[in-house]
Amino acid sequence: MKKIILSVVAIAALAFTTPTFAQKNPMVGGAAMYATKDIVDNAVNSNDHTTLVAAVKAAGLVETLKSKGPFTVFAPTNAAFNKLPAGTVETILKPENKATLTKILTYHVVAGKMTSKDIAKAIKAGKGKAVLTTVAGGKLTASMQGKKLILTDEKGGKSTVTIADVMQKNGVIHVIDTVVMPK
Repeated sequence: MKKIILSVVAIAALAFTTPTFAQKNPMVGGAAMYATKDIVDNAVNSNDHTTLVAAVKAAGLVETLKSKGPFTVFAPTNAAFNKLPAGTVETILKPENKATLTKILTYHVVAGKMTSKDIAKAIKAGKGKAVLTTVAGGKLTASMQGKKLILTDEKGGKSTVTIADVMQKNGVIHVIDTVVMPK
């Protein structure tokens, strides 16, 4: 009887937990993300972002993303990179493709700290769309699909924010399910 009651209590507790985006130290890729750490120091602990971390290192962007910022980073998961055509990741990680890799990665970064509420406010002000200028100089269009935050890249590709508002000491990360691509 005690086991049944404990199981019911555990299920009830899970049902009423706060969503990931509202947690103080949300779990991303099996690791707690701490607002006292910078973007890089948190990302290296996420099992879901090993490809992104390798790409940031290959592009020489570690020091930039460890700097004061603030930055808004739309961070693709390993699964997002796996959606790219076969061989793409291996090709862009080669030293001779550093400029292309840097352009793709900086297309995932917006200067300043934009929480999901900030982005939603900009979408409302833009009558359903907000155009965000990336550090690469490209444009990402943010919109809502129901309660989901959607990014549309310059090629028409779409990505969904799966974990929003992962606060960092130098900005905020929004985890996305698809790599967005510049023109």
